[in-house]
Formats: sequence, structure tokens, C-alpha cells
Amino acid sequence: MEIRVVTIFPEFFAGPLDVSLVGKARSDGLLDVRLIDLRRWGRGVHRQVDDAPFGGGAGMVMMVEPLAEALEPLAGTHRVLLTPAGSPLTQATLDRWAALPALTLVCGRYEGVDERVAEHFIDEEVSLGDYVLLGGEVAALAIIEGVTRLLPGVVGNPQSVVTESFRDGLLEEPQYTRPADFRGWTVPEVLLSGDHGRIAAWRLEQRRRRTAARRPDLLDPDR
Repeated sequence: MEIRVVTIFPEFFAGPLDVSLVGKARSDGLLDVRLIDLRRWGRGVHRQVDDAPFGGGAGMVMMVEPLAEALEPLAGTHRVLLTPAGSPLTQATLDRWAALPALTLVCGRYEGVDERVAEHFIDEEVSLGDYVLLGGEVAALAIIEGVTRLLPGVVGNPQSVVTESFRDGLLEEPQYTRPADFRGWTVPEVLLSGDHGRIAAWRLEQRRRRTAARRPDLLDPDR
């Protein structure tokens, strides 16, 4: 899979893309991440990519011209603008993107991006959550990790991405490993029973309880 990241800070990604499963996926040829420095299309000697907003107001707005020139050649990819005004990022979104041959992530900055960019050069707008960061680079890294782990051959046990949080609208159940008794805090007996039927039933019940307590909105989307 090819993921292109349009950013004014390509150096932000130095390090994270080379470690863990993302780094391994890149070295194994399963993932191709290309960093595109927007300042290549900046205006003037200072490679300007932002300007004051029409109508006044605080901050600066990313200009349409550099982004248009950077994104037009990428029209064959799915172009995503990372912005607080976008739809919330979900596991279902990552599932959909992981099936694409190519994805382009556009990192917003400053007070936002000229709306004409979103209207004419973007296929989807996505937000990492209900908060504001300095730019879209953190969101881009989160998306790269979220998509990469879904690619065939990346995760050692494919079953681990099927039985995790947000599958079937539920959070993942509590997990335990050795020792079975630590300072008198013991692992639930059912997990030591060897009875796979009881274990499966316990896990499902725990997923339902945890979701109801922590994320009732997942059980009632209209809430």
C-alpha cells in the first residue's frame, strides 16, 4: 500500500516510521510511505504556504495555490484532509482505507485550510477527536499505524485484529497473563479452566459490561 503525507514538516516523521511494525512493513515492502513537503510549491523566496484570512481574524490560513498544485497529481489516490472539522476517525474508516491501493493524508496547520481545497481537491475530511492540535501530523501518524496493522502480513497473528476493541460495536475484554497470582490479585478462575466454551462466554459478557460502563454510546449510537 502507498501512503502519501502532504506536510510542511516532513522531519516530524523521522523516527516513528522506522520502528515497530510500521518500520518492518516498510522494509518488507508491504507499505510505501512518501513524505511530500508542501513548501516545494510555496510562494516567493520564503516558500510561503499561508496568508491572512479574508474578513479578518486571528492566525493564518493555508493557501489554496500550493495545496492545489501538490494535490492535483494525486487525484488517483484517496485524498484525506486532517482537520478538527472532519468526521470522527473510527475503526470502520481504517478498515475501509486499508483496502485501498493508495491513500493521501493532508496535514492542516495554523487556523485551517482554504475551503476551496476541501471543495475541489479532497475526497474526505477526518478528525482525530474533539480537540485541536497544532497540526495534522500527529493524526497522520495515528492513521498510518491504524492502517498498517490491518495490511495482510503485518501482524503475526491475523486473529488479533479481529477480536479487539470496536469490533462488533464492543470494547475488548480484560486481558491477563502470568503469574496467575500477584500479591493476592488473582486471574479469574474461568480463564484457567481450559473450558473454551465458558471462556468465550465470559469474554463476551466482559466486553458487553465494559462497553456499557465506559462507552455506552457504542451500544446506543443515537445517544
